[in-house]
Amino acid sequence: MSCLFCRIIAGDVPSRKAYEDDTLVAFHDVNPQAPVHVLIVPRKHIATLNDLAPDDQPTVGAMVARAAALAKDLGIDARGYRTVFNCNREAGQSVFHIHLHLLGGRPMHWPPG
Repeated sequence: MSCLFCRIIAGDVPSRKAYEDDTLVAFHDVNPQAPVHVLIVPRKHIATLNDLAPDDQPTVGAMVARAAALAKDLGIDARGYRTVFNCNREAGQSVFHIHLHLLGGRPMHWPPG
């Protein structure tokens, strides 16, 4: 298994988990870009958003809903937070297993970069 996130999900690579269930695993980013930076990852390996199948739509919805729940749990919901999917290299995707970034705990700027 060469995918870093698949190895984290399997427990082969340590992580600081924020949440897990039968569909998703969420863990704190090892290179945080904000005081709160959590990655929400489906257990199913899907390389990019371009690879989503119609039956993956509930998983993506669960990822977004979990981001909102984690924002509340982590105390950043009232001040504001950002969620980001990156798709492919030019957008900044470095691990090719879809993941939703939850960022907060500081003011965010626009455009993002």
